[in-house]
Amino acid sequence: MKEFKYVITDPVGIHARPAGLLVKEAKNFKSTATFIKGDKSAKATALMKLMGMGIKQGDEVTIQIEGEDEEVCAAAIEKFVKENF
Repeated sequence: MKEFKYVITDPVGIHARPAGLLVKEAKNFKSTATFIKGDKSAKATALMKLMGMGIKQGDEVTIQIEGEDEEVCAAAIEKFVKENF
């Protein structure tokens, strides 16, 4: 399992358009990426659940990636998150 933390810098937090793009990105991999904030978690492929977490600017999220292509998936998801959130 790979894991990294990221503090959301987008003024709106995790919202519809970039979250939709994240879902598409996450579906390119066999591994599962999970976003965790406090006691809430959502898979990166679950758009409504991800948006329902209420992640705002300044929130720290932990992203865990687990699966057979986790190295490549973790690098891609981390790059996406830094560029879009």
